Amino acid sequence: MEAGGGEESLDVQGAAAAAEPSFSGHKQTSAKPVWTLLEEAAQMKTEGNAFYREKNVRSAIGRYHRALLVLRGLDSDVMTSVKGFGPEPPALTPEQEAALRNTQVDCYNNLAACLLQKQSVDYARVREYSLRVLQWRPGDVKALYRAGVATLEMGDAQTAKQYLTMACREQPNDANVRKHLQRAEEKLNRELQKERAMYRGMFSSSLKSTSREGINQTNRAAK
Repeated sequence: MEAGGGEESLDVQGAAAAAEPSFSGHKQTSAKPVWTLLEEAAQMKTEGNAFYREKNVRSAIGRYHRALLVLRGLDSDVMTSVKGFGPEPPALTPEQEAALRNTQVDCYNNLAACLLQKQSVDYARVREYSLRVLQWRPGDVKALYRAGVATLEMGDAQTAKQYLTMACREQPNDANVRKHLQRAEEKLNRELQKERAMYRGMFSSSLKSTSREGINQTNRAAK
């Protein structure tokens, strides 16, 4: 299933835009009550989930991005970087703060899941979104798993193993987690074997060089 070009442009922009302050966007959101914005974002997330279930990944990505953009002006962590410029973000009650974070966590988690479904996977973006989730929810198993997969694909098996080991502790019977953890361990083992072979070669060359030097010294002494 394909969506319109508007959804694709949101995908190219990336959810990183939702983490950057925008004065025009902030002015728009500040005119609406906090709960209205939170409900709008939750509705967009729900629509994104429906698109994802229909395998319409592009449209799902667009909805998740839109939800994050709606929430941007409410997030004090985002707006701190422009403190003193434009309106201050509204003060949130604990309940509103929890709703904000829950929607953000779900959207970033779901964005990472969507990106892993694409034909050409942007593993750096998958890791970025997963780490953003872990910043707010350190034990999130889905984020740990996806951060591990993305990090492994980017070539860092050691860090990937750390993420996947933590995910495996939480879900020891998850076949996907165990499969990728095994992949990370196998890659580390191959790297270790290559390193050992390299050092053996260097040590062997050093011994040969020392042996030849000793023979030459003996021959010179005999003369």
